[in-house]
Amino acid sequence: MTLLATQELAVRIADIRVCSGLDLTVEAGQCWCVLGRNGVGKTTLLHALAGLGNPAAGTVYMDGSPLHEVPAAARARHLGLLLQDHSDPFPATVLDTVLIGRHPHLGLWRWEGPEDYRRARQALEAMGLAGFEQREIHTLSGGERRRVGLATLLTQDPAVYLLDEPTNHLDLHHQIRLLEQLCTHVRDTGKALVMVLHDINLAARFADRFLLLFGDGECLHGDAPTMLQAPHLQRLYRHRLIPVSVSGATAWLPE
Repeated sequence: MTLLATQELAVRIADIRVCSGLDLTVEAGQCWCVLGRNGVGKTTLLHALAGLGNPAAGTVYMDGSPLHEVPAAARARHLGLLLQDHSDPFPATVLDTVLIGRHPHLGLWRWEGPEDYRRARQALEAMGLAGFEQREIHTLSGGERRRVGLATLLTQDPAVYLLDEPTNHLDLHHQIRLLEQLCTHVRDTGKALVMVLHDINLAARFADRFLLLFGDGECLHGDAPTMLQAPHLQRLYRHRLIPVSVSGATAWLPE
């Protein structure tokens, strides 16, 4: 089942071409990773997939409909976006913040009910934040705040998770634990995940599809075995990489 797709998509940042003529199909159960150097437009592309801003050309489709024709509330139920960083200009508790994920599911003037609170508490527990409900959001560490952001998305329960550097501020244990949970969740529930990562080895461990952004509009996409090849990765990062076999898997080390 196709949850998100693009047709002849072109995205630009000023005079920089992020992609040109991109035909991408994101199916239920897939975990995609976007790789590329700093400044090639990974975040901008993710925002285009979320419907934030208009592409230079082409179309993003959600459930077969052009994204720009889908009402905002329906878009918010289908697509969940995790930004690179969080801004908390107003005081709020952790629980109140996570409950924001339920807003697309609430009718006009409707308050959160028991089911919404249950989902929020379940998401906090999944992110290792049980007992944080009444903590003020501004008292959290960077890693704790990141996990609150992920818990908010789990509470939102979109069909497609669009994650911009989800491992920001997280230690190694939490990086692996949370990516395991997210990837297992989307595969078990027939959802999909598109994430931007900088760590090739984390990406190789968890993603089964890759989109490589080379700059100047050039890109490649396909399954992990096809994309994770030394020529592609060395061209992508402009640095020689050495593949090392570890317990039957391949790790990539910079020379």
